[in-house]
Amino acid sequence: MAQIQLIIVTPEQTTLDQMVDAVTVPLFDGEAGVLLNHAPMIGRLGPGELRVRSGSNTERYYVDGGNVQVESNVVSVLTGRSMLASEIDLAAARAALEAAENESATTPALVDIKHRAIAQARAQIRMAEKS
Repeated sequence: MAQIQLIIVTPEQTTLDQMVDAVTVPLFDGEAGVLLNHAPMIGRLGPGELRVRSGSNTERYYVDGGNVQVESNVVSVLTGRSMLASEIDLAAARAALEAAENESATTPALVDIKHRAIAQARAQIRMAEKS
């Protein structure tokens, strides 16, 4: 059966490079599913769950946002951080959320950083609680 290639890259390493049947990515404003022969696209990722289906097996990964490119049956994900959902530390995610919520933000740039940290922590908590 024909498959698509999924490549997940962080600044430190290539987290995943394998042939899969389907990928669902967390876009900044929703989700997008990618199957064989998907039209080319570029998207901005939000923090959340990236699902990978191979046969009857589905793996869940947390991604910290970033970008996705789909072209010629290759899905390339560039993200600051990627990990299996089972590797998320729920206590650490809750602590990160509390710290982000208590952080003062006095400039528009700091407000953006605070909102991003809150969104990332909430996404990790949602995924960890589902596991």
